[in-house]
Amino acid sequence: MGLLDTIKNWAKATMDYNQEFEKLLAANDVTRALRCMKSHSESAIRAIKEYDISLHEIMQRKDKAVYDQKGNFKRWHKRWKIPVPYQIFINEIALVFLYGRPVKWSQESQETDKAFVEYKKLLNEIRFNAHVREAKRKAGAEGTSAILYHVYRSSEDKPELLLRVLAKSKGDDIYTIRDQYERLRAFGWGYSLTETGGKTIEHVDIYTADTIFRAKRANIGWEATIALNPIGKIPVVLFEQEVEHANVQPMIERIESLTSTDADVNDRFSNPAMVASADILSSLPASDEESKLYVIKNGGTIEYLTWDQASANKQSELERLDKHILQKSFTPNVDFENMKSLSNISGKALRQMMMLAFIKADKHKELHDEYMDRAKNLLLAIMANVLDYPNKAKYEALEITHEFQEPFGEDVSETLTDLLRLFNAGGLSRETLVEQSYLIKNARLELERIAKERNEDDERQKAINKMDIFGEAE
Repeated sequence: MGLLDTIKNWAKATMDYNQEFEKLLAANDVTRALRCMKSHSESAIRAIKEYDISLHEIMQRKDKAVYDQKGNFKRWHKRWKIPVPYQIFINEIALVFLYGRPVKWSQESQETDKAFVEYKKLLNEIRFNAHVREAKRKAGAEGTSAILYHVYRSSEDKPELLLRVLAKSKGDDIYTIRDQYERLRAFGWGYSLTETGGKTIEHVDIYTADTIFRAKRANIGWEATIALNPIGKIPVVLFEQEVEHANVQPMIERIESLTSTDADVNDRFSNPAMVASADILSSLPASDEESKLYVIKNGGTIEYLTWDQASANKQSELERLDKHILQKSFTPNVDFENMKSLSNISGKALRQMMMLAFIKADKHKELHDEYMDRAKNLLLAIMANVLDYPNKAKYEALEITHEFQEPFGEDVSETLTDLLRLFNAGGLSRETLVEQSYLIKNARLELERIAKERNEDDERQKAINKMDIFGEAE
């Protein structure tokens, strides 16, 4: 079989698969339709067990039974279970270096100012930045999350939009179908609702570019409705990644085991113990007496046995594991001791110190560039086809680009100095200088003010020159 025949058969199999999926939906066979989709729940559950400290493996450590010399049970001896939340720390640092500051949107098209203003206004109304951070946090912890764009009718019968972050830890099941080019062809959202009488009902919503399929579990089978998708796109931005702590999980579990064992050893040996010869045992005072007198006779001895320090090898292993966990997860060691001396440090020096986190953020941008492009295109489609249909042409003409911003901001004073040097050398326009200045919030308004002031200065100078001609100037 030739390469062309192989490609044709692959494409045909994919097409047949999608057709079978659509037939199952049309027949209300939701159970079999979901089997055609990839479920992300199982991998998310495994990740949640590693992320949630109450579910860590160390929490399964059992207390130790204590028996007397005859083998009779005496009591349970507590064994420490100390989870260390490295996963949360690693995930939050990764989030800050990618979305610590909101994504910056820029207009590239001409004569679309009004549409761009409406776009940015809608971003604020739906709290886009907050939802993106939540989705990234959930994806970093669980591997998969999604932002669902829900279009609905308000009480005033006006189209409205709200966003909801979907994740397994929030009770959501995520299903997907992709084609051979990794394009999303169908998205499923499973959830449960408590209805009248306190009964919990299972629901599944399945979205394609053309239709919205909503089903809920009935006494027998499923009850379903199908509606047209007014947006024309699957209303979801899907976040998929390897969990942030994936490469260091075994080392984290080792540190938890060592820390918990050390706690047990400290309980047993850190308090001083008395060592006395048999000659003075009868002379020991009661433990509750305020004044203690030890009577030593016939060469008897008494001393305290103390445990000075832990094994040097164990301490060295703990320090080595901590170092490798942070390094191998590309996480800088951010603590008070390391940060208190950084108040006057330059932006470039700070970036060098935090290089590991910047490397990780740049790696994430390979996917998140695509996510932000999809978020932009999806929002413009909703504005054009649903929220503001009369101005559809303006939104279709609007071209927008995005840019990830530095988490701590840029070294603006140095940037401004470079801009002024380039402007004075004639290598930069005044308009670009104004647009790039951090001191100016609205570049277009500032340029208008500059032009107005220039016109006023020109008119004033013309009046002075005219007075000089007639000898009226001082």
